[in-house]
Amino acid sequence: MDLALVMEYGWVLLILIGLEGILAADNALVIATMVKHLPENKRKKALFYGLAGAFVFRFGSLFIISYLVHIWQVQAIGALYLFGVAAYHLLKKHVLKPKLVKMEKKSKGSGFWVTVIKVELADIAFAIDAILAAVALAVTLSPTTLPEIGGLDGGHFAIILTGGIIGLVIMRFAAGYFVGLLDKRPGLETAAYLIVAWVGVKLAVYTLAHPELAILSESFPKSATWKIIFWTVLLSIGVGGWLMSKEKQVQSNETVNVG
Repeated sequence: MDLALVMEYGWVLLILIGLEGILAADNALVIATMVKHLPENKRKKALFYGLAGAFVFRFGSLFIISYLVHIWQVQAIGALYLFGVAAYHLLKKHVLKPKLVKMEKKSKGSGFWVTVIKVELADIAFAIDAILAAVALAVTLSPTTLPEIGGLDGGHFAIILTGGIIGLVIMRFAAGYFVGLLDKRPGLETAAYLIVAWVGVKLAVYTLAHPELAILSESFPKSATWKIIFWTVLLSIGVGGWLMSKEKQVQSNETVNVG
């Protein structure tokens, strides 16, 4: 494997780590809210069972996706799903948040096993988000000489698998750091879901270039032009989220000082 290929794969892996980290922090907040009504010893059990289920589902679904990833209908559903996830979270954060807060105050806590099921379903939903985002980033990488797994290039599979493992590790051990980062720079959460939507665009481009559709040239998703466009927009979203958060933080600090 030459240096250029190593750098290309390493760059995508770094993007996945960052994206998994931000999404894991948001997911950790949601799951923490689900279990907070339970006694402390039962909270840990509920989280453990939920994460164990997510681990099994993530790796099982990864092997299934490796066989289905080249079917354009699956690609299209994946792209639409990523758009939907991004739209839902952005609307929830910026439009529906006051209503959801009122609903949460009125709702009562569920029993232990009902809570475990809720955590399980949430973890599965988060796993789907992460896997589809990883697949969309990986499928247009340069091919490697590694043996195929299912219908997926061995290098692509390795990147998706590594991203999945890192996502679970972050969910278990490092989410606290990212939660703190989101508190300091809340715009990063919005940026993360804009990136999810943009990754959905990438998967849509890959779908439109499928030989059975041929709406775009089959070579376009792997062309230098598209790669430059994709990474420029993705980095712009990330930098924009960082700068917007910094502005908001400065404004809030100034308000506190004046008060």
